[in-house]
Amino acid sequence: MEGLLKVLEPEGGESGGGLTGYIVHHLTHNAIQLGGDKFHLDSWAIALALGLLACFLLWTQARKATSGVPSKPQAFVELVVEFVDSQVKDTFHGDRRFIAPLALTIFVWVVFMNTMDLLPLDLPSAVITATAGQEAAHHTFLRMVPTADVNTTFAMSITVFFLIIFYSIKAKGGWGFTKELFTAPFHAHGTVAKIVLAIPNLFLNLVEYLSKPVSLGMRLFGNMYAGELVFMLIAGLFMSWVTFVPGVIFNSVWAIFHILIILLQAFIFMVLTVVYLAMAHEHH
Repeated sequence: MEGLLKVLEPEGGESGGGLTGYIVHHLTHNAIQLGGDKFHLDSWAIALALGLLACFLLWTQARKATSGVPSKPQAFVELVVEFVDSQVKDTFHGDRRFIAPLALTIFVWVVFMNTMDLLPLDLPSAVITATAGQEAAHHTFLRMVPTADVNTTFAMSITVFFLIIFYSIKAKGGWGFTKELFTAPFHAHGTVAKIVLAIPNLFLNLVEYLSKPVSLGMRLFGNMYAGELVFMLIAGLFMSWVTFVPGVIFNSVWAIFHILIILLQAFIFMVLTVVYLAMAHEHH
């Protein structure tokens, strides 16, 4: 608590002191300048590390899998795999050899990234302070939740968008996909009617296709960003001994509730991805 009180003390500067300065500091990315844009190094590095960790853990359990009585970690992994596969089976009725592993990867990876929100807010600062001192910690920025960064969520959703286009062309052919853009959802039989409805059909299809990555990326980002911000606001209660106990209670309650959000958002992102890919196989 003493370390948090030091951070919350007014120190001036661009972001000011107090709780506002504390929140601004924790919402600032560790970024490097690339041309005219900033590359969020912290989101990229943490997402990559968590992805590799998830792959390693799944690989170790798959490598040790036996037909006999499974160990507890193996049983848990099998439970997750069967759960994801059943969701894919109920939604996607085509060849699942690529879709099921994709859904499992998305679910596990997003859960890992979302779970970083449960780590103490000042853990990075405490580690940096212990190794490099208070001054280095004050000028070092590190956001621990990659999915609270809109760049991460949109990178994932745009990847899903390209998969939707790929599967649409694969299922309908290049000409069939292009033709569908101009002839659905409003169908016409006469040549004149088809020409008149071509532009409205194209507009509606473009809106439908573009809304999918936007909704995927914004939903995950919005929920995780809001959850991270609530944790920061609750941290302000720790600046006083009077509000310390309520702060502990509120923080614990929000953390327990946030576990549901972490799992639910990963599940929604996974299910919507499978649903969108299943829709790509359908013909209007």
